[in-house]
Amino acid sequence: MAEDEATVNRGGPADEPFPLLIAVTPSPAERIRLAELLDGIAPLLLVADLDELRRLITAPQQVAAPSEPIPAAALVIDSARSSARCGEREIDLTRLEHDLLTCLITEPARVWSYAELHRSVWGDEGRERKADVQSLVKRLRRKLHDLGTGATIDVVRGVGLRLTDHQQARVERA
Repeated sequence: MAEDEATVNRGGPADEPFPLLIAVTPSPAERIRLAELLDGIAPLLLVADLDELRRLITAPQQVAAPSEPIPAAALVIDSARSSARCGEREIDLTRLEHDLLTCLITEPARVWSYAELHRSVWGDEGRERKADVQSLVKRLRRKLHDLGTGATIDVVRGVGLRLTDHQQARVERA
């Protein structure tokens, strides 16, 4: 058997297992240092937290087809593209905006405390700063308004935040 035939029959490099280094650190400086230190050793995946790692390595979940058609004015979060759509309009979302909006949509009847949202979005235990959440909510409200959706983020005084118009909102995973 010729060398070329052996290569073809054996399969390509994509069929062979290879090492993958995964580094989890919230520090951008540390991620840069690790990338420089480990350059050329093996493929390297750098993530800020375990939630980000889970999103990258888990198989996409299929969203069940709704029993009735979604109205054209429904808010749809596209996780694969990190965007929000309402009808024909679409806006890009930052990772933090996406994560906060996804929290509010996935448990629509729930009122989230500022501390719960901070832990879910930033992953910081013990840092739970209300100002971080308020700043992010302010930007998201503006984007939702520009999108033309009826959904908005409301404050439940003394408790936290919730998304209104939640019956029509959904998250898509590609």
